[in-house]
Amino acid sequence: MSLPSTGRRAGVAVLSAALLATLAACGSGDGRDSAGPGTRLTVLAASSLTDVFATAGAAYENEHPGTEVTFSFAGSQELAAQVRQGAPADALVTADTKTMDGLAADTGKPTVIAKNRLVIAVGEGNPQKVESLTDLAGPALKVVLAAPEVPAGRYSGQILEAQRIDVRPVSQEPSVRAVLSKVGLGEADAGLVYRTDAATATGKVDAIDIPDAQNAIAAYPAATLKSSGDSKAAAAFVSWLSTPEAQKILQDAGFQKP
Repeated sequence: MSLPSTGRRAGVAVLSAALLATLAACGSGDGRDSAGPGTRLTVLAASSLTDVFATAGAAYENEHPGTEVTFSFAGSQELAAQVRQGAPADALVTADTKTMDGLAADTGKPTVIAKNRLVIAVGEGNPQKVESLTDLAGPALKVVLAAPEVPAGRYSGQILEAQRIDVRPVSQEPSVRAVLSKVGLGEADAGLVYRTDAATATGKVDAIDIPDAQNAIAAYPAATLKSSGDSKAAAAFVSWLSTPEAQKILQDAGFQKP
């Protein structure tokens, strides 16, 4: 029995729609196969980039419609462990070159996108009257530092050792943001954090500058991850971090030129 002509046309239309839907589903995947609409990027980033990358990510998504950038923030040493354990991600930004260099087998060629310096974070109003690094050795002062394996902790150790200042912290934290939180909550009198971190806690923390001759320069390298499901899109994001637009966002937040 044959269908009427109108029935045949309707049947063809249904089949065509089903075929198009199937092809569209096969071609779209999970959105990680191209830099077009539906692209999803996961970026592992040092905790000191938390605030500025919120702004940078929004700017990148606005410039690349259909692209969604998700950040995972932690101490650089924790990020390195995640990479070695095979965490699904597309790009990595650490707060030091040493950590990044240790992941050479897992990343593309890194590019330094920004630099930073340390300051002494104290409670608002500086109630303990801390004026310099030497004051951190005071026996009555509760000082908190980042742990030695954290870039901020390593930088802190370097500058204190260079000045022969013996500081005995009441705690050593897993990230520079944890140090900032301890000072901001009044659980410590002082701590060493990046200048940009202190700037995010206005009203809770004051920053005491450390002279350049006594300070350390933190470099932030960015690189793609070889395990990325979309290496082209990952490379595009890493490259964008060096563009004038991204650099302005970083520098407006207090980061220095790379």
